[in-house]
Amino acid sequence: MTILKVSILLKIYIDESGDSGNGIGSSKYYLVSFVLYNPKYDISKEINELNKRLKRIGYEGMIHTANLIGKRGEYSKMPLNVRKSIFNALYLFAKKIDAKYFTLIIDKKYANNLKTLKKKIYNEINNMIKRNEKYFNKFDKVEVYYDNGQKDLAKVIDKVFKENFENYEHIVEFDHVENRLFQIADMLTSIDKINYKYQSKSNYSSLEKYFLEKDEMRNIIRELSRKRL
Repeated sequence: MTILKVSILLKIYIDESGDSGNGIGSSKYYLVSFVLYNPKYDISKEINELNKRLKRIGYEGMIHTANLIGKRGEYSKMPLNVRKSIFNALYLFAKKIDAKYFTLIIDKKYANNLKTLKKKIYNEINNMIKRNEKYFNKFDKVEVYYDNGQKDLAKVIDKVFKENFENYEHIVEFDHVENRLFQIADMLTSIDKINYKYQSKSNYSSLEKYFLEKDEMRNIIRELSRKRL
């Protein structure tokens, strides 16, 4: 009799905010957010609740949190209460599901060229994995979902994960609209950047301040801190 070993899978959804440049018009910060999900935990109920909530609001597409907060693109004509309802639906979903979150934040005044930025990103991800070795050792396989939106980041991701995991797969093609876990990663890049600005007393836009006031931001960060790696 052959006993088949069932591999324990970890899915990691990654999104970034910022660019690798340092010239005029380049971003001040570079963020990479991770949503780590063990698919043995069924979250279909939570996804259905999220989709029903969004349907009642009248929006069923992919949630781009930065555009939602900045009132840009498809959200440009949406009133604040509708945009806040969309955000709150995704935030409540992120609070409810069994998943772990991590965001690295790099102030680019300390990374004034691409080589330094890539090294800092590599070190941050590698240190995160090493600090949480006990957590990662539970899994036999790691699937990273990143759409290669930025090629330099994709190379760093591949390098650090291949060095740390024997059974690693990078998945580029996946449905961004259906995949709400990826949209949590997108949300984290936005709220963690705003929170970093609050904490460091950096300038933040009036739209950011108007959308998420300090007390609301503190509550969101506190609630999600329970799920952080």
